[in-house]
This record gives sequence, C-alpha cells and structure tokens, in this order.
Amino acid sequence: MYLITLTLTLLFSCADARDIIFPPLAATEYTQHLLGQPKEVDIITGSQFNGLNTFAHIPYANCFVDSEAATAPYDIAILGAPFDTGVTGRPGARYGPGGIRLGSRRIQGWNVYTGLNVFESWAKLVDCGDARLTWLDNTVALKQLDLAHEIVSSRPANSTEVAKTPRIITLGGDHTTTLSALRSTYKHWGPVSVIHFDSHIDTWDPKVLGGGISHYAGINHGTFLHIAHEEGLISDNSIHIGIRAPVTRRHGDMRNDIRCGFSTIKARDLDTLGVSGVVDAIKSRVGSNRVYISVDIDVLDPAYAPATGTAEPGGFTTRELLSILDALQGLPVIGADVVEVAPIYDSAAETTTLAAAEVAHSLLGLMIGTPVR
Repeated sequence: MYLITLTLTLLFSCADARDIIFPPLAATEYTQHLLGQPKEVDIITGSQFNGLNTFAHIPYANCFVDSEAATAPYDIAILGAPFDTGVTGRPGARYGPGGIRLGSRRIQGWNVYTGLNVFESWAKLVDCGDARLTWLDNTVALKQLDLAHEIVSSRPANSTEVAKTPRIITLGGDHTTTLSALRSTYKHWGPVSVIHFDSHIDTWDPKVLGGGISHYAGINHGTFLHIAHEEGLISDNSIHIGIRAPVTRRHGDMRNDIRCGFSTIKARDLDTLGVSGVVDAIKSRVGSNRVYISVDIDVLDPAYAPATGTAEPGGFTTRELLSILDALQGLPVIGADVVEVAPIYDSAAETTTLAAAEVAHSLLGLMIGTPVR
C-alpha cells in the first residue's frame, strides 16, 4: 500500500505526467465535459420539467380569442374547469386542472397496452388552459363555463377530412362542470349516452339534494345528471360504473335514476363480472350511440385516489379502471372529463393526480382511435 501511494505521489508531482493522463481542456470544453453536453447544444431537447404546464406538454392555444385560435386549429382540446362550489363534501377541486396537468408531465410515447401514441396521430391536440370562472356566484360561473365550451367546440377542426367538429376533454373541477360539457355536446351531436364512472349516482332530484333550499343550491355535483335528463341532453341508455355510496331514499332515488335513463354496475360487481364482463355490459348498454365518458376520480378506492371531495371505500384500483377504459376502444366518444380531483388531499407521491392524468391519457386514446364526424 505504501509503494502504491508513493508511486502516485511521484507521478502526480510531474506536470507532464498529469497532462498525459488527464489532457487539459479549453474552458468551454471543460464546462461541456462536466455537464455531459455535446459541443452543439439543442435547447429544444430536455426533461419533462420545462416549458408551460400544459397537459403532457402538448401545445398551448388561446382558444377563446378568434384571431389566435384561427392560426392554431385543433381536433381535441384540453379545457380546465376550476370550479368547486357545487360540492357537498370537501372543497378543493378548483385546483384539479393544475394538479392533473402536473401529474401528466411524464406522459409521452406509445401505450404498451393499446399500441397508440396519442401525440403522433391524425389529431392535433392543444391545451386551451382554464376557463375563466368567478368563484363567487355558481349561476354566473356555470354560464361562463357553458360559453367556454361553446366557443372551444365551435372552432373548425384541423383534420376536417377525419373529424368535422373538435372534441373536448375537460379537467375538473367538481362534477357539476359536466353539465356544461353535456350542453355543448348536445348542440353538435344531439343526445348522447353517458358512461359514468363514479361511486355516486349523481341523478338526485334537486328537491332532495339542495333544491329544498333554493334553485341555486339545487344545481350541484349530485344533481347534474338529473338536470341533464330534464334538459333532454342524454339518452335513456346511459350507465353508471363503480357505484357504492349510500342513497338518500331507499327506493325513490333508484327509481328516479332509472327514469333518468341509467342502469348500474356497482363496484363489487367487478368481482363477479371481471373487466371483460364490465366492458361487455357497457358496450351492450350504449349500443351504437355516441357516448360521453365522465370519470369522477372517486370511482377509485381512496387507497388509489385520496385527493377527492367525497371519498368512498371499496372502489376500483387504478389498473382496473384503466383496463376498462382502454377496452372501450371503438366507441364513438364525442366528449369526456376527469373530475373531482382535489390535490390538497393528495399524498406526497401525487397518487391521485398521477392516476387522473393517466385516465385523461386513456380518454385521449379512445377519441383518437375512433374519429367521429
């Protein structure tokens, strides 16, 4: 050991020997050497931590200004709906759009299950940012969201030979925001079949949930499907998946739910039906109808999605939900959303926002896999 140390000491005392072993570098070359950079740096290439915080780093487009939107036509738009004053449980979903976008920052490339790369397809994708909504008046906020959907969906599509009308994936916000989306899709497509992933039925009569106080209180995240039915926005072959929360009236709530056009697959039905059985039941129910898919993140068990307003134990795993969604390929999906993500209740590992982002990714795959004119 002493001989080795002595040899190295003598060797490094000789400047010429050091230069042989470690050739001197020019200043710029030395910096590049330390940083591991090539001599010609490409500023476009980088990690997922760069640029504006859009969904999966897709381009931002100001879809609300005619002059700007005209220069950037699109086929599918991401639209944030920062609204959470229609909740009956924990607030916080107004921060959901931002949380989901953060959860999406590593999404890219080819899906190993579906074989799709939604970012390299016929569809031009843009993120329109969030709709500007007041947080002081629900009635005004929902009218603003109605208008935002109307504007974003009325632009001419980019790939007109494939799809005439742009489609929207909404990032919520509480589930009340789906009402504006359904009003928008109705204007372009007529009544749609709703595939509703949730732990709650959300068809409560406003007189039962909130409306006994005022009309204002009657429009909320538990009544929006009832209202959508009353407005004629949805078909009578819609379906709930993942239901497990208690109802207010033992028989009356479910009778009203059926009247609103829904059948139900409860959460524990997955144990007997399996993923393929659930998928078959969904496809059989909606038939050839155009469909709108709404995913309340509380369809997942709180172990997989703690960051939500009204968590209910006994839900799906993230893998089960994604497996069901991806297997719906072929259905004509004309609109979709992921809602009720409230990041303040999430784990430090971003459990819920990562799951919600992957759900949105699957919804993009369904839209791209089945263009609708």
